[in-house]
Amino acid sequence: MKKHLQKLLLLVLVGGAAAMLPAQTSAKVTIYGLKGPSGVGMIRLFEAPPRAAGFEISVEALAQADLMAAKFISGEAKIGILPPNVAAKIASSGKKIQIAAITGTGMLSLLSADPSVRRIEDLKGKTVEVAGQGATPDYVFRKILLSKGINPDSDLRLGYALAYPEIAQALIAGRVSLALLPEPFATMARNGNSNIKLVGDIQDEWIRLHGSANNGGGANYPMTALVVDGAFAAANGGLVKAVLESLEASVKWVTANPAAAGALVEKHDLGLRAPVVAAAIPRSNYVFIPASAARPGIEALFRAFLEFAPASIGEALPKDDFYYIPK
Repeated sequence: MKKHLQKLLLLVLVGGAAAMLPAQTSAKVTIYGLKGPSGVGMIRLFEAPPRAAGFEISVEALAQADLMAAKFISGEAKIGILPPNVAAKIASSGKKIQIAAITGTGMLSLLSADPSVRRIEDLKGKTVEVAGQGATPDYVFRKILLSKGINPDSDLRLGYALAYPEIAQALIAGRVSLALLPEPFATMARNGNSNIKLVGDIQDEWIRLHGSANNGGGANYPMTALVVDGAFAAANGGLVKAVLESLEASVKWVTANPAAAGALVEKHDLGLRAPVVAAAIPRSNYVFIPASAARPGIEALFRAFLEFAPASIGEALPKDDFYYIPK
C-alpha cells in the first residue's frame, strides 16, 4: 500500500512539473497572395493552408503587387506572389529573393469592336487601350507590334489611363473600340458585348517569336510567380516543399474545376465574381512550373524588359541564385 502511494505521488509531481513547462509554440508564417486573377490559381490554399511541422501557416490576399513588394523589401514577407519583373527588380537591389515557381503564364487578349481591325497589322493609326503600362502586357505587346512592322511609339496610340475593369466596361459600353486585356477581364468584356471579337492570338505570337531554346524555348511568357525569401527558404526547405506541393495541387484542381474554383474565389473575397472566374479559367493559363524549368521563359520575357525599360529589372538578367532550387 505504501509503495502504491509513493508511485501515485511521483506521478502527481511529474505531471505538475510538466504542466509548469512552457508549451511548444509553432512559428507563424503567412503566404501572401494577390487579389484578382493572380490569386485564382492558389485559391485552394485559402480554403486549406499547407501544413508543415513546426509552423502555423496562414494565407492572406493583398490588394496590389506594390504592397507585396514592400513586404518583401522590409523582410515581413517570406513567401508570396509577385510579377516576375518586380521580383527581379527587388533582387537587383541586393535583397535575396528567389522565384520558386511560375503560377500563371500569358493570358492576354487583343479585343476589337472595330470591324476594320481583323488582324494585328490593321492597328496602324488606331488607339489601343493597354492594361498595365510598364508591366508585362505593355512590353509583350510592344514586342509583337515590332515583329509586325508596327512602331508602337509612332504608328498607333497606346492608352494607359484606365484600369482593367474600367477597360472592360468601356469596351462593353462602346466608349473604347480596341483594347489589350488579361483574363478574366477579357471574358467579362466579350460576355458583355457580342460585337467584341478577338484579334489574333497574343500568346501564339509570343511563342512564335521565341521558338528556339536559346530564345526562351517556345514558352509562353510568365505573368505571376511564387517568390520566396532566399535565406528563409534555405533554412526551411521542408516548409517550402509543402507550400509548393499544395500550390501545384491547387492549380491542378482549379483548372479541372472552374465552377467550384470560381465559388471559392468569391467566398474568399478576391474581388472577382464566381461566374466570370469560372468562364475565364479555361483561357487563363494557370500553371505550375518549377523555377529551374521556367527559367528560359522568364529570361525571354526579361529580355523584352531590357529592350524597352532596362531599369525595371535592374539593368541585367538576374543571376543563377535568383532561381530557387530545392536541396
